This record gives sequence, structure tokens and C-alpha cells, in this order.
Amino acid sequence: MNYRKTLLAASIITGLCVSGAIYAQDSQTNTDNPSSQDQAREKQARTLSTVVVTGIRNSEAESLALKKDAASHVEVVTAEDIGKLPAKNVADTLQRLPGVNISSSSASEGGFDESDRVSLRGTSPSLTQTLVNGHSVGTGDWFVLSQVQTVGRSVSYSLLPSEIVSQVVVHKTSEASIVEGGSAGSVDIITRKPLEFAKPVTAEASIGGVYSDLPGDTKPQFSGLFNWKNDANTVGVLVQGFYEKRSLQRNGQEVVGGYQQITAASAPNTVAAHPELEGMYYPNEIGAVLFTQQRERKGGVIDFQVKPTDNLTLDLNGFYSKLKADNYNRNYMMWASSALGGPTGGVLTPGSVSNNVITSGSISGGTNANGVYDQISRPGAASESKYLTLSANWRATDHLTFTGQVGTTRGTGTSPTQDVIELGTAGGAGASWDMRGLGKPINWTLGGDNTSPSGILPAAGWIFGGQGIKVKDKEDWAQFDGELNFDDGALTSLQFGGRYAKHTRENPFEVAQGPNWASDWQNPAAYPTGTYSSYPGGFNGSLGGSFPGPIWYWTPAQLAQIDAQFANRDPVSRFYFNDIYKVEEKDSAAYLQLNFDSGIASGNVGVRYVQTKENIGYTSTAPDAEATTVTGPITGSAFGDYYWNTYKHDYGKFLPSANLKLAVTDDLLLRFAASQTMTRPDYSALAGYVSADDLTHTGSGGNPQLKPLVSSNFDAAVEWYFAPRGLLSAGVYAMNLKDYVNFGNEVRTFKDMQASAAAGTDVYNNYLISVPRNVNGQVRGVELNYIQPIGDNFGVQANYTYADGHATGDKPLQGTSKNTYNLSGYFENKQFNARISYTYRSQFYAGVSRTDTYFQQGIGNLAASFGVQLTDWMSLSLDGMNLNKPKLKYYTQNAAYGKQPYAFYDNGRQYYLSLRFKL
Repeated sequence: MNYRKTLLAASIITGLCVSGAIYAQDSQTNTDNPSSQDQAREKQARTLSTVVVTGIRNSEAESLALKKDAASHVEVVTAEDIGKLPAKNVADTLQRLPGVNISSSSASEGGFDESDRVSLRGTSPSLTQTLVNGHSVGTGDWFVLSQVQTVGRSVSYSLLPSEIVSQVVVHKTSEASIVEGGSAGSVDIITRKPLEFAKPVTAEASIGGVYSDLPGDTKPQFSGLFNWKNDANTVGVLVQGFYEKRSLQRNGQEVVGGYQQITAASAPNTVAAHPELEGMYYPNEIGAVLFTQQRERKGGVIDFQVKPTDNLTLDLNGFYSKLKADNYNRNYMMWASSALGGPTGGVLTPGSVSNNVITSGSISGGTNANGVYDQISRPGAASESKYLTLSANWRATDHLTFTGQVGTTRGTGTSPTQDVIELGTAGGAGASWDMRGLGKPINWTLGGDNTSPSGILPAAGWIFGGQGIKVKDKEDWAQFDGELNFDDGALTSLQFGGRYAKHTRENPFEVAQGPNWASDWQNPAAYPTGTYSSYPGGFNGSLGGSFPGPIWYWTPAQLAQIDAQFANRDPVSRFYFNDIYKVEEKDSAAYLQLNFDSGIASGNVGVRYVQTKENIGYTSTAPDAEATTVTGPITGSAFGDYYWNTYKHDYGKFLPSANLKLAVTDDLLLRFAASQTMTRPDYSALAGYVSADDLTHTGSGGNPQLKPLVSSNFDAAVEWYFAPRGLLSAGVYAMNLKDYVNFGNEVRTFKDMQASAAAGTDVYNNYLISVPRNVNGQVRGVELNYIQPIGDNFGVQANYTYADGHATGDKPLQGTSKNTYNLSGYFENKQFNARISYTYRSQFYAGVSRTDTYFQQGIGNLAASFGVQLTDWMSLSLDGMNLNKPKLKYYTQNAAYGKQPYAFYDNGRQYYLSLRFKL
């Protein structure tokens, strides 16, 4: 059986999301052979131009047909699926597939209401590669910690609205022809092509709004598409645009700084009064956190496609997306470590103690600040992604096809300004807390006036915040692919190709503002008076706790006025070298892949060779003896002298892969796959700032010597397609992760600046540095999937994924939820459609925030969508997200005190109403 013919016979038109029952594109991409995408699309445009796919049911049938026909293990979602699922970006859709998890954040900013990162099979998002039309895409992050501290390799899906998608293919097993980078798998987002549309002229638009219940307002949403092609189907132009705005409010509680230990040195008055408390732990800063944001996402796609001859197709494709994400974070905190600290601290009277933690207590006396209040406004925070590609598909003969592509992609994350004030509250007014377990926020009180600025003491505060941050993520590449097809025998084709890419991720500049000591910034009378605002009513009830209130705050404009008047933003003296880094990689790859199909057995076998040359630039307080070059000391910064180190090295890897599909019957398939895949380490892990203490010969930082993670993978599955829209499947998988990146201590050699100054010559010593380091890990899992049509109008879907993962020393793997499941049901007829979905994932290790290891607790999410066909050309839809008002809950874990509450967030519900038109 010829593989390509089978695919064409099984493929039907990709659904186009325009209304409750809208026409679809007459195309389908070859999901197994990225080098053959244009050829497959071209043939389908000729042979299937009269076929129309509409509705949830036909879209689901199409996705299953593509999955069944694929030689490797994939999951497929079509545009009609995305249009009818309650989803507003690609990640929201993918979370409902077996083996897929999503998270709503990338660093330690806490979770939000929109999915942002995608991970596969119980691994971190950095191990999942995201491609667009088979190529890399530059990405950016709007949140400052994702820009400069925890800088991974995952793509922000907040920049990828579902409107741009024709199809999404999730590759759970690897092939030699797929671009390397996804140890756990790859997500390929495929956009529309102008020559694939059925009609010469196609126009559509969606106009609506989104209501967010916590901020209580409605913002506009718009998307539009126009496609033209000539009657000969040789020239086509597609233009698509989107503009989406919405308000976001997140009510939260955070335990900033984790849990502190009581000692005679840190809390002498408490130890004197209650000696039994020495060695016990207590929550450091318990904060009431109000985060508000205005998000504005706009951009579009343009595609120009031309066929100058029957055997040559040229395509120019461009994409642009920008997310404006101005945000304001207020955190009013009970500051226990200050209230208890030193000889002027108060006395802690315990209420209860459990597992070395003072779970309830009250503080009285002392003159230290009992509270601290951070107000942080980030006007201009934004992220951006764009690319431009030029592709060619040349069918040289009936048996030989060549494709080529050159492209460039850019991503940016910007934080041009942070307007910040930190204020201390009066001492001696008293404070208390009462912990109620992992599932509930901590109740707490703070004496004094929290309703107006009159209770502040600027002398106990500070001014901070990075300025001028513009992180760049860019790649330029060129690739070619070829496919030689065979007419007879089990061997169907030989694919081959090569690729070269230069990728750079860097943050070249940052100013860390501080107080201007020449100003009167410590004078309360100099601060704004009069108008101020307060936390919204219902803040406490939203989280289910008892905190001080109502809490006042200055407006963003007032914060800007304060920092303009009192902040020192000198670009030389306040240059913050700690966050400066640059990672440059030059990647070369070549592959061979043999495809076969004997009628019963089909699949492919191949190998990809990858050569990587790295040039890593990072800062340190002392010269790194193992760096390739060192520049410094560089003077002038108020944060001290520093050194710029570069570390160069290269490595090559052979990545073999094999996929086998056995057709036991027409409807019963067995799949087996084995491969090796590779992911390069996170940028912050490679190029993080390194501090070295000359007194203790200890330190912390990044590790430029990290090796890439290489995963040895095995996958087996059985799939029974018992109906056109029915599937029952089960699979097992295993990933052995060699050189997984975790944290630990390593001995590194640095120039001992103190000893060198004393000796009058260079002295190098060994330092014990806490760094990311290569260890081993493994993941074992099971996937179950059931899709059942019920009559002509109903259907249900259920899937479950079990993942068991750990690193060396039985340490957790980031992102591994042991249990994930999805339940979904739908109804559809010619007039109405409705779908409801529930997704749950169990707890997982989320990372390190400051010095605390933290986990996200299990969470379930309910969403629904409803649609009605008003006329042949107009439909109305209503989507509801986060309908069960899920609370994001985190806990920290430590050997000294076990599990303790860490953070709680409520993002509320969102409702999208859209009126859709098509011509």
C-alpha cells in the first residue's frame, strides 16, 4: 500500500472556524513527512476541491482519520475542533488531549487564567518543542522574571491565538525528518494556505467581547480573514488579523521568603520569653496580593502563494503577534521576620506548633516594622513573536520532490519601566496568623492603619525594580528536504535533508533603580496626598480567608510620579549586571529517513545527526577559570565590579528513530516506536549570573558546562477505530533522560579576589557552587483514550494519563503530574451546538522561587461553549472559561518542616460572546 495514496484517500478537508456550521478548507497536511507538506496540500487542493467539512462531528472524524493513517504516534486537532472547543489559544485546546499538560505560567509569577505553556507526558515545558509549519518560532515573555531569571526554551502560547490555526499535530514519537529539540515530543502548528481554499474569494469575521467577572468589565474581541485566489488556482493571497483585549484581575495570597527559623541571634526577645520556640519555623511574609492587568493581543498572518509551473510552488508566509501586558501588582504583607528581629524586635507568643512550624501565633511589642507593602506598576510590559519564511516545493520528476525554506524569526520580552515603592508599616502595633492546612489561605492580622497612606514609614522602605529590559530571542535558518518515491515494493520513499540555524537569546541591558539619596524620599510629606484607591470589595471572600482590609494603594500614575521624583536610574552606576546574559547557538543537522508500507506493516526508520556550537556569555563576581575568555574587572556599577565570561564548546549527536504500525484489521492498529531525542539546556541554566564568596568559598549561579539532555524513548499503543468518530486506545511509554538538568553543588575554580589582593598575584581556589547540574531521570506512563459517538447528534470523549517520573536521588521531575484526565461531551445539529469539558491534573513540582522548592496542587477546570446558526452566513457563540472558579494552590516542601502553604490565586471566570460572519 502506497503511503502517500493512503494519506490522500483518508484525508478530508480541514475545518475552518467561522461559525456554528461553516465551510472548511479543502486540504490536509501530511503529518508524518514535513518535507512533503506542500506536495500533499497541492494534490489535495486538486482532488478534493468539492468536499466540504462542517461541524464538530465531521471535524472529529477528520482528526481521527489523520491519526489513524499516520505512520507515527500523533494527536491531531483541526481548526473546526479549535473553533468549537472552549479555547482561546492553542494551549487551551491541546490540554484536552491524552498525554498533554498545560501550565499558566513559566517562572514564579504564579498562575493566571490563560494557558501559557504546553508539556508532554509528565515533563517540563522546556522539553516540548513548538513549531509553526515545521520551523522554529521566536518567543517572548511579558513577565519580568521569565525574561531575566527563569529563562526556558518553551514557547509562550499567549502569543498564539487559536484563530491562526488550520491544524495542530502533536508528535508523541519522533522521526528523523522533524527538527530536533523536543525530548518529550513536538507540537506543530500549521497555518492556512491561500491555494487550499475551495472558493476564489473567502471572507470571514468575528466580532464580540469578553466579560471577566473579577474586574467586572467587558473588552472587545475581533478577528478577520480574507483570501483570494485565481480561477486557475495558481496565485493566492491570504490576509488575517486579530485584535483581542481583556481585563485580568487575580486575587492572591503569597508567603514571600518562605519559612524562617527562630534563633537566639535572629529573635532574641522571643527566645528569651519562649525558649521552647528556638529552632522552630514561622511564615516570613504573608501577603494579600492584588494583581491587575490589561492585555491587548494583536497581529495577523499574511501568505502569498504562487505556482509559476505545474511542478513548482512558492510560498511567502509571515506572522506577527504582540501582547501588551501592562500590569500592577500590590502585595500588603505581615512581616514577621522584621517584627521579631534583633534587640528591638517584638515577642512571639505561640498558639499552636506542628511539625516544627508555629502554625498560629501573635506578635507584640518591639519597634521594628510589623508590615511591608510593595506596589509595583509595569507600564509597557509586553511580549512579541514574528517570523517570515520563503518556501519552495519543486516536483523535479514524478518520483523526486525537493523543498527548501529560508526564514527568520524574532521574539522579544520587554519591561521598559517598573515604577515601585516599598513601604514599611509601624512597629509595635501587633500582628498574628493562623494556618489552616495546605488547602486554605492563612488567616492573618496586622495592627495599625491599612486603609490609607497615613500608616506608612518610608524610612523603612525602599525603591527597586529593573528598567530598560528588552530580551531578544532570534533565529535565522535555511533548510532543504528531498523525497524519492518508489513505485513498487514495500519501500515507499526515502527522505533526506539538512538544516542550519543560528539562534540567540540575550538580555544585553538592565538598570536596577534605587533611592536617590540626594532627594527627600524618606520624608512622608513628600509623597502624594489626596486621591488613592482600595482593594476591591470581596477580595477576602474570593480566596476564602480573613485578612486586613480594605487595603489602600496609589494609582500607577502616582507611582510613576514617585519614582520620577525619588528614584536613581543612572545607566552606569545602577547597571545591573546580575541579569545580563547571552547564549548563541549554531546548529547544523542532516537526516535520512526510509518510509515503508507493506499493507499490514508501515512506518519509517531514520537517523538525524545534529552538531551544535555554543557561545555562552555570563557575568560573575570573580573570573571563572574554566571560561574560554574573561573580560574584567568591569567597574562603575554600584553593585560592585564584575567579569564577563564566555564559554565555548560544541557537541554532536546521532538521533535514531523508528516507527512501526501494524494493521491487524482495517480498524485495529498496533504501534511501536523507539527513538533518541535531544533538548538543549535552558538559557538561564547555562548563562545565569555566578556569585562567588571569597570568605566561605561558596556561591551560586548558572552552569555553562551543562550537556544537552538526551532521552531514549519507547512507545507502544493499540488503537481500535470502531466507528468513524469512535476510538478506544491504550498506550505505554518510557523515557530515560540522560543529563536531565537539576540543581546541586559542584566544585568550580574561580580567582580568589581577596587572596589575590593580599598576595599581590593571582590566586585561584575551589568554590562549592550551587548550580544546575546534569543528572539522570526517567518517566514511565500509560495513556487511555475513549471517543464515543452517540446517535447522530451526541458524543463523549474521555482520556486518562498516568505519569511516574523522578530524577537521580528520587527527586521530582519538574511538571510531572501523576494523574491527568479529561471529560468532554457535545451536542450538535444543523441549528445548535454545545460542548462542555472538564480537565484535571494532579499536583506537580513547579520549580524554585527564590530559595524555596514549591509544588502546584491538583486543579480541575470546567469550560463550555454554545453556538447557534442564525442564518447561512451568520452565527452566534458563547464560551465560558474557568466556570468552576478553580483556585490555584501551591505549597513549599522542606525536610525541616514538611509541606506548608505557599500561595493561593483566584482568577475568576471569563465569558466570550462572538458574532461570526462568512461570505
